[in-house]
Formats: sequence, structure tokens, C-alpha cells
Amino acid sequence: MLVNNPIIRGFYPDPSICKANGKYYMVCSSFQFFPGVPIFESDNLVHWKQIGHCFTRNSQVNLHKINSSGGVFAPTIRFHEGTFYMVTTNDTYHKNFYVSTTDIYGEWSEPIFVDQGGIDPSLFFENGKAYFMSNGSDDDGKGCIFQCEIDIKTGERLTDSRPIWKGSGGRYLESPHLYRFGEWYYLMAAEGGTEYGHMITYARGTTPYGPFTPYENNPVVTNRNLGGHQSVIQGIGHADLVEDEYGNTFMVCLGFRQAGMWVPYHHLGREVFLVPVKWRDDGWFEAGINGTVEQVMEMDIKTTSAQSAMNYNVSSSTLGDNELRWVYLRDPKKENYEFIEDGIRLKGTTVSINDRDTPTFIGIRQSEFYTNLKVNINSNAKEAGATFYMDENHHYDLAVTNENNERKVMLRLCIGDINAIVNQTRIISEDDSIVLKIVSDPINYYFYCLVGNEEIFLGSAQAKYLSSEVAGGFTGVVMAMYAVSSKEDSKEYAEFTKLNWDQKENQ
Repeated sequence: MLVNNPIIRGFYPDPSICKANGKYYMVCSSFQFFPGVPIFESDNLVHWKQIGHCFTRNSQVNLHKINSSGGVFAPTIRFHEGTFYMVTTNDTYHKNFYVSTTDIYGEWSEPIFVDQGGIDPSLFFENGKAYFMSNGSDDDGKGCIFQCEIDIKTGERLTDSRPIWKGSGGRYLESPHLYRFGEWYYLMAAEGGTEYGHMITYARGTTPYGPFTPYENNPVVTNRNLGGHQSVIQGIGHADLVEDEYGNTFMVCLGFRQAGMWVPYHHLGREVFLVPVKWRDDGWFEAGINGTVEQVMEMDIKTTSAQSAMNYNVSSSTLGDNELRWVYLRDPKKENYEFIEDGIRLKGTTVSINDRDTPTFIGIRQSEFYTNLKVNINSNAKEAGATFYMDENHHYDLAVTNENNERKVMLRLCIGDINAIVNQTRIISEDDSIVLKIVSDPINYYFYCLVGNEEIFLGSAQAKYLSSEVAGGFTGVVMAMYAVSSKEDSKEYAEFTKLNWDQKENQ
């Protein structure tokens, strides 16, 4: 069947996949956002739904005042003897750890830490042994993959950590995953950095420790030599393999869609792509279309239903506190969020979305370039509104302010060190309802407010200033509602109702 990539759209990077009980499960990085590490489920590798998160309690992961694009990096999910394991890094604190569960729909355990450095940790189980690997540097300062054996019950190292592969020569060797197919052990990794030079490489050996011989045609998959006029899909890398029930092999990997053929910026974040794998008679494998990933690819997927993307549209008539797409910043105070009929009520604090802290903030990832957002707002807070947020230094805000006995709707653009109110309009009547409206295409965001029966255009802003190429970091844009109060423990609030956010792949 023809598969349309990406299979999970928007800011869901660093995918890892496993098969269990006749289904497939995938996890992705979450960085400074909470709950952490979203979990997806599929019957056929094409149609996915989110079923939960690995981190739902502050005791599982420390996100307090962490840096943006810090926190939870590159998870790996594995299933072994009835238990799911998810291993990851809290990069801010340079600690590798894992959690586990026997119920993929339920709560996960408290963390178990492993005394091995690096990032992008992974697990491999065989013959009663648990192998733990991560990236790092050898005694000469060169990148390599380290591996040790651990006690899976305690995380204690049972062997010294030793380098097992130094990659194929690309920079930033990372994302190690070990597999066994037949008589061979395959070690797959990412090189080149998670930008335009990203690539997937691998090697094989006859033991879990190698020695590993690199695939002669590495990288096995990359779009690094495809310019925007050839493909808007860039940054392909960080892959994980899975075998279906029919013996077919696939990889999931990250990539991103740049904004246009000649617009080398991406602000939706790194997304999940599905790639077919073909085994050769000599035991090596190839992947993709001549080693590249395309938007539409023919794959041997055993499903009778046509591919339909996850529903990324948002409506307050269907959203509530059980909506799994909601994300908060760092360690949220749940008492500041109250779901009401047809919306949500936010209690502000003095922490703003310009702070590296925990503001009152609740959002959903932007998954498409073309969007149309409308939400009614009723607020007596110092400031409350809708934001398209990359990080605390890069966001566009359409907000209602209440200061000096004046109520206004303002458009503020925050781009690095420039934080400016570029337009605002005063609301004369206290009885006027206010609707915030934001429309986007691949190049721009457009900001409006509706006061009574009048629509007021407040301005536009270029999407590229929220892109990773400008803002840096590893996340993507999140559309959020937020509130800021004039003082702590105030009774200031903001109610957001009749929220509708349509996201479309094309105009």
C-alpha cells in the first residue's frame, strides 16, 4: 500500500518502537514538556493512536527549571518477558535511567539509574542478560558507542563499560540500537547531527560486543544530499527497527518537513517517518528508495484500510483533562487548571512564558503548516492569551491584558533578545466578547481579534523565526493557552471556551 509520511506529524522526535502482544508500541522524546515520553499504539505500523505517557508523576523525572530542549532525550522502548522497559536520558542532569511496566495502559515505575554516561541509551536482552548502551567518547576523545551488562532489577553494572563501535566517520555518533537477526548482531546508529547532515548507519558482528564491521554502503538511509527542490523532507536519522508478523522489516526514524522548496526552515519539529527495509542474500539490508525517504512510499503493509492520519484538529467540545495531547511546561501546578464546560479555566501566577520556569501554560503540538485557530477568552488576569511557542525566547502571543483599568488585545513577538508589542487595540465595552483568531501557512502567522461583530487585524509574523534554524534546540512549535497574574495567590483567571483549531496538510 502507499504510505504517506510522516506517520506521526509535528513535534514527536527520536522514535523508538517495539512489538508486543500482536501490536506495535512507539515512544518519542518530550524534553521540557510534561507529561513526558508519549506512547503510541498501532495494529499495522501505519495507523497510530496515543495511549499515554511514561512519565506522569514529578517523582519520575526532574524538570524543575530545566533549560529548553533539555530534559528527556531519545527514549528507547523494549518488551522482554512480559515487561515493557523505557530507557532515556535526563540530559540537563546527565543521567541515564529507565522505567518499566507490565501494563502499557497504566502507570510506569519509579526510575532506576545506570552509572554510564552519554546520551541516547538503549537496551538489548538475550540469554538472560541485559545489555545497556549509550554514546560517549573514548580515551582519545573520539565518539563511540559504549556498552555494559546490567542487573535489570537494580540498574547495577555487572561489567565495565567498553567501546564497541566508533561509527562510519560521521560526527555526533548517537542513537545506538542492537538487534539480532539470524546469526548476526546488528548495531544501528545515527551520525551527522540531527540537522541537514543527519544519516542512519549500521554495522554487524557475531557477538553483542562485536567486533562490528560497517555496512559498505553507509549511510543506509539519508536525505542529506537532497536539496529542497528535490525533497522538503530533511534531517532523516535516529532510526529503530521492527519486524512484522509476516517477516517484513521496517524502520521508524525522525525527519522534518522544511517550510518550502526554497525555504530551508522547519518549525513543526522533528516527526516520525516509516521506511521499508529490504534484506539482501548476503545478510546486509538496504532501506528506503535508493537510501532516501519520500513523502509517499510503497510498502508491503498488510492492512485493508486506506491510510488516514491521526486527527490533529482540536475542539473544546471533545477536549478535557483526559486529552492525551495536552502538554505543560516543566513541573506544572495542577491546581491552576480547571476543565469547565466547553473549555478550560486557568489561574495565573507571576511566572510568564518568557521565564525558564513553570508558567500556567497548556498546549498541543502544531502538526501542520496550514492552521486556523479560534478561541473565546474571558479574563481578568494581568495577561492571558494564545501563544505559538518554540521556547521562552521565541514565541508569538495574542493576548488580552488588564492594566491601569484598561483592557486591551495585544500582539507581541518574542524573537531572541527582541521582545516587542507590535500592535494593540483597546476594548471599550466590558460586555464585548473577545475571540482570538490565528491563521498560519508555511511562511507566516496572521493574528486577529473579534470584538463584538468587528474583526481587527493586528499583524503577521514570519514562521521562520520560530524554526530550529533560528531558535536552535530540538523541539517544535506548541500552540498553548496561558495566563499571568499581577501577584501571587491572586484570584485572577482566564477562561478559554469554544476552542477550535483546524490543522490541514495542504491549503
